Amino acid sequence: MTDRNPQAAQMADESMLRTLAAQARCIWPQERALLQRYGAPRRILDLGCGTGEVTLRLAEHYPDAQILGVELDPDHVARARARCAPHGSRVEVRVGDAYALEVEPASFDLVVCRHVLQSVPEPELIISQCHRALRTGGWLHLLLEDYTMIHVDGPSELDRFWLDGAVRFAEATGVDARIGRRGLALLADFVDCRLDFLPVDTARVDRADLAAVFTAWRDGYTEPLAPHIGRSPDEVRALWDAVIEAVRERYALWQVPVASGAKPT
Repeated sequence: MTDRNPQAAQMADESMLRTLAAQARCIWPQERALLQRYGAPRRILDLGCGTGEVTLRLAEHYPDAQILGVELDPDHVARARARCAPHGSRVEVRVGDAYALEVEPASFDLVVCRHVLQSVPEPELIISQCHRALRTGGWLHLLLEDYTMIHVDGPSELDRFWLDGAVRFAEATGVDARIGRRGLALLADFVDCRLDFLPVDTARVDRADLAAVFTAWRDGYTEPLAPHIGRSPDEVRALWDAVIEAVRERYALWQVPVASGAKPT
């Protein structure tokens, strides 16, 4: 059977806590503007909620909504519960499997799935679970990743770094690190579909926050990427450091795709 959590070690690493926090600081200020098209959902599912960074932000953005966060990692669930505790019973976080959601069909007005599908195989199976969970007219919000949509002002070898490292590592683990460009295809069973791109760059976000994303990735992924790049871990770390230097001193852009669509009537 296909390993449906092939990057479990990286997801559980301490560096992932820093990754999720820095990503939320960088992306959420632009992302929340996209939520306007979903109206005023009463029940929201945050699928693959991690440590609850955005679960909390959803609770603040939708003060009247009931929110359920579902996450595979029990330690992350504990962190998300603690983070969302100020909202009391309005926010529930539980351990769950995105491939086999234990929720009532047609019970949510909005399903949010962020930073998940690039790290798991057979993402279409998760999309089908989201479709089942949504009521008619409910919205699906997918924040995707595509590691060839990262551009930094630096030597040309940094352009190859993502293909030779992140993309090949993903292929070796049975997942798609270029899934962002497939956003609309994933929504084949939805209507009113749209693909937006959030320009997360040094002109729009705090350099320290963007550098923190790449620093956390470096700390969690240097060893796994090294064999695919054909360099030693020290050499791969030096490439990461060149990316981080570009963020701190010059220009860097991470284009983040967000796909959305409604369940048809």
